[in-house]
Order: sequence, then C-alpha cells, then structure tokens
Amino acid sequence: MGKILIIDDEKSIRNTLKEILEYEGYVVEEASDGESGLAKIEAEEYEAVLCDIKMPKMDGIQVLTKARELDDDVPFIMISGNATVDIAVDATKKGAYDFISKPPDLNRLLITLRNAIDKKSMVIENKVLKRKVSKTREIIGESPAILNITETIEKVAPTDARVLITGENGTGKELVARWIHEKSARSKYPLVEVNCAAIPTELIESELFGHEKGAFTSAIKQRIGKFEQAHEGTLFLDEVGDMSLSAQAKVLRALQEHKITRVGGDKDIDVNVRVIAATNKDLLKEIEKGTFRMDLYHRLSVILIHVPSLNERKDDVGLLSEKFVKEICEDNAIPKKTFTPGAINELKKITYTGNIRELRNVVERLVILSGSKITEEDVVKFASPMNSKNSEKSVFEKFDTLQEFKDHVEKIFIEEKLKKNNWNVAKTAQEIDIQRSHLYNKIEKYSLRRGEMSSTMND
Repeated sequence: MGKILIIDDEKSIRNTLKEILEYEGYVVEEASDGESGLAKIEAEEYEAVLCDIKMPKMDGIQVLTKARELDDDVPFIMISGNATVDIAVDATKKGAYDFISKPPDLNRLLITLRNAIDKKSMVIENKVLKRKVSKTREIIGESPAILNITETIEKVAPTDARVLITGENGTGKELVARWIHEKSARSKYPLVEVNCAAIPTELIESELFGHEKGAFTSAIKQRIGKFEQAHEGTLFLDEVGDMSLSAQAKVLRALQEHKITRVGGDKDIDVNVRVIAATNKDLLKEIEKGTFRMDLYHRLSVILIHVPSLNERKDDVGLLSEKFVKEICEDNAIPKKTFTPGAINELKKITYTGNIRELRNVVERLVILSGSKITEEDVVKFASPMNSKNSEKSVFEKFDTLQEFKDHVEKIFIEEKLKKNNWNVAKTAQEIDIQRSHLYNKIEKYSLRRGEMSSTMND
C-alpha cells in the first residue's frame, strides 16, 4: 500500500483518519499545519494527501497551491467541516482531486482515495510513455542565453526561414531544432533527421536524395531520400559541417531551386522542405580551409542560434538536475529522491565536457547509488568514478599487469573520442592519428558498440 499524508490541525481527526487508513494497510504520516505538511511533501513522496481547508497560519487552499509547484502529480483530497459549493469549486480549480465533508463517510473516503492513487499511477505511466515516444522535451533553463534562445524560437518558428544552430556536442541543438518544428506551421508534417557525420561520404548523396534502381552495384531497388521524406515538413541536417563538398553542391541546388534528382536518375523532383542545420564546428574556419562552401553557409544561416555549453550556464545546473532526477525516478519506478543544497552546489563545480548528456548521466548515477537524499558527499564520491582516492585505488588494484592497465586506459580513450565525434570512425582516426583500419581493429578488440554509449536531449 502507498504512503498517505494527513494535514489537519485537529489531532482527533488525524488520529481517527490514521487509524482507519492503517487498518486498510496504508502507511500514514501526519502534519499539524500547512507549513509542516509542505515540508514533508518536499522531502517525501506520497501516494495521496488528505488536507483540511480551515487551518491557522496557512489554509488548505494555500497548501494545495504551493504543493502543486513542488509535485504536481500527488493527488489532494480536501476535507472540511464548513463545506460550501464555492469552496469545493475553488479547490477543484486549483487542482484538488476531490472534496469531502467532515465527518467523512468511510466508504466514500476509501473509494476516493483508491481512485486518486490509481489516477496518479496512470498519469505517471502516461508521462513515462510519452517521454519514450517523443524526443521533444522541455527546454530547461533560466540563464539569459537560454531565455534568448526560447524567445528566438517563438519568433522564428512560424516563418520558413532557414536556421543554423551552433554549439558543442551534447548542448541540446537537436532539441532546439525540434521546438522550431513543433511551433511551426509544418508541425503536422514530419521532421526528418540526418546525421551527416554518421553517414560515409560515398553514401550521403543517396541518403539525402535517394537513388534509382541500378544506380550502383548495391542499388537493387529504388530508394526515397530524406529530402522527399521531409516534403512539406522539416529536414534537420545535424553536423552539417561534416558533409562532403559534392553533397554540399547538391544541397545548395535543392535550397535554391526546390528540386532534387535521385542518384542515377535524370528527373527533377519538386520538394517543399524547411531546412534546419546544426554543427559543432566553426563553419567560417571550415570555409577558410576549403572544406565548406561559403554560398551554402549563407543559404543555411538566415537565422543563427548558438546553444551555450553547460559550463557557460552553471546557474541552470540545479534546474536541470531536479528535472532529470524526477524523470529518472519515474522512468525506473524508483521512490522520489531529492538533492540537498550542498549537492547542487557541488554539481555546479564540475566541468562538463559532455554538457547536458554528461549531467544527465551523472544524475542517473547518483540516483542509483545514493539514498533518498542526494548529498554533497554523494556527488563528490559518485559524480566522477575516478574522483575519490578509494575509486582511484580500486582502479590500480584491479589489474595485475602493465599491459592490462594500458588496454583499460586505451579503451576509455578511444570510447571517449568516438563519443565526442558522434561515432564518426574516419574523423576519430584522423584526430587520434591512427589508420582507420587500425581503429576498427581496436573497436573490435574492446567490443565497443555505438548503442552502448550514452545518449539523450538532447543534442
């Protein structure tokens, strides 16, 4: 049975309700006034709250209003000895599940309580399912840079203007693109994503524009490309800075003429697509190096949106952490966990090379390894596996030979570089200065798989 909180200034009422509910198998906690009740709601997770309306200091309606800000999922059942229609309507408008008069009818109270708990379970299950189905999540943050981004999205989304989103990996570029699409007139049509860095150079044109049967050896049937799939909708070109020059020329033509030609075809196909592009590169420097076309840059960058790194907006770490801990607990059916102020301050001290993705992974680790209250000590101990002396000692004691330790470090190094480059093997091999075939051998040796790496909103 779930945990129930009773907030009532009359001890006799609390005792009576507690005795009834405990007999039914519920775990019951009490609060004698609104302030202590709110403190309990903030610290613990309850299946439902029974709250009196007329109380000194803070009445039940005020408790209800403030509690919705702390946990909008917990159902409130209001109870009162001075019940009126106006009070009941007001309580319902402010989010109360139901209203019961004193003295409460026992059968009605138990049925209402059971229904309220069932509804809460369904609401949480719904949220979890929606998160799994939808990739469009809320943009969290109150820093000036984030507020500017959300304001820009509101202005730009209703237009057909092309947008270029810049920023490091893991900052949330994909989420910005999704919100532009969601708030546009094209939202009822598809948002089609293409990760230009993850597709080999020889296949990018077929991926974008499609191909005709027999266009090349493995083209055993006709393929519809991403531009056609996104017709009337939005095409999101992620990591556009990694696109080959030949593909760039064809994309430029598609943007200029609103036409494409499939690989191996000679027929022009009309496409009506809004293009949003993103990159973690400085495209102006790429233009200087001759790896990116200036004319394409100007076509893509009608509107520029830069997403700052998490290290540039540390004030948002607290909001993001609270959001992540709530989602992770719900997704894994873990009882509610909260951060102490010291834990949030400690999280703000960390340098996040992986940005939002890394923070979410850190929070998930803390949820799994910490108690109901995540403390400053927990963050110091668990936020980085290599942080504490104990962890460091265990790593060295884990290996018997120098070669085993070298292999361990090499695996971590290669995994991090692949993750940084979004699993682009050619780019990673060039960056760490080894042959591509040699890198493939290392990937095989250490059983590295892309699906095992961290992923989220969030790019």
